[in-house]
Amino acid sequence: MNELETYTRNVAKQAKDASRKLAVATGNQKNEWLRLSAARLREQTSQIITENQKDLEKAPEYGQTDAQIDRLRLTEERIEGIAKALEEVAVLQDPIGDVIGSQARPNGLMVTQVRVPLGVVFFIYESRPNVTADAAALCVKSGNAVILRGGKEAFHSNIAIYKLLKATLAEQGLPEHAVQLVETTDRDAVGHFLTMNDQIDVTIPRGGKSLIERVASEATMPVIKHFDGVCHVYVDESADLEMATKILINSKCHRPGVCNATESFLVHSAIADKFLPMAGAALVEQGVEVRGDKKVCEKIPSAIQATDEDYRTEYLALTISAKVVENIDDAISHINEYGSHHTDAIVTTNLNAARQFTAEVDSAAVIVNASTRFNDGGEFGLGAEIGISTDKFHARGPCGLKELTSYKYIAHGNGQIR
Repeated sequence: MNELETYTRNVAKQAKDASRKLAVATGNQKNEWLRLSAARLREQTSQIITENQKDLEKAPEYGQTDAQIDRLRLTEERIEGIAKALEEVAVLQDPIGDVIGSQARPNGLMVTQVRVPLGVVFFIYESRPNVTADAAALCVKSGNAVILRGGKEAFHSNIAIYKLLKATLAEQGLPEHAVQLVETTDRDAVGHFLTMNDQIDVTIPRGGKSLIERVASEATMPVIKHFDGVCHVYVDESADLEMATKILINSKCHRPGVCNATESFLVHSAIADKFLPMAGAALVEQGVEVRGDKKVCEKIPSAIQATDEDYRTEYLALTISAKVVENIDDAISHINEYGSHHTDAIVTTNLNAARQFTAEVDSAAVIVNASTRFNDGGEFGLGAEIGISTDKFHARGPCGLKELTSYKYIAHGNGQIR
């Protein structure tokens, strides 16, 4: 083994050992760790911001866009948000040991289905240092050891948060290797970890399409994928147009660089003449570039002609594609073909249209009369999230505590034989 192989193998083994101890940790231990970590984040805010500034200064060297730099930046307000997220996870019910179901068999055998940790999670993510704390919180609370592999662009920020989390684990009597950060930016380290299905139980990649495709092709263990967020807002013929405009602007502009931001909107042909000028004016006011079909370009003078690729693109910026569709069936067909099965919304006052849309759109979250920005672990009541899965197995949508567990069957008898 070379030095990198030895390092990665040691990290994975330490995680496996920690996972066995963590599986029997008490809920109180885990919750006190979360509360203590939140307090330390507040105490060390200035130090964390200092380390984050080192990453921000290097961002241009890595070709970071404005949206990526925004995701990277830590402020007092954002660190307070991270601390609150840890406290919110602390008050959530501990899923470990939950009895999912039970039954007494005719022979007297008592069979129960009990929720248990996955074991060791290898989590790969890019450019958002708040995710370091979120992922650690969810994994430890759900009884899993986690190996964190953040992007090089957030290296100093991640190290600062990780050291704080590790120190507080030991103070609460929890295994210090329950949370580990890969302290090398060597890309080959990821490849080594992906071969270790004897130590790592699941890999969760959260980042660009190329990262996720690489992980999916190389991993020797199950992968929970967080693919592109090509999200849509469809404005139906019965929609309240003022509501539709507000929803569209929030979905696109609230934070354009995140995965649940809308990248495309569709308009029913019956209301296109009225809605497109309203939507266009509101989008232009927010600095959004619209790329649309012929009808869109006619009604929004600043719009430019869209290509087929535009409708498949996750811009993560103030750009949006648009199209006029003949009816709801065309809208659903377009979304299922061009979308990424992440988050799609309909604005309508027609209950039948809402039912059809929610039944036929094949996405992790389908939203009626609200912003796509609500597809979020916190907003859905899960606490923080480790990602939004676009898979169908083993988890779909925001991945919170329960999505980081499996189950086992436990049978109690008094001498039965078969």
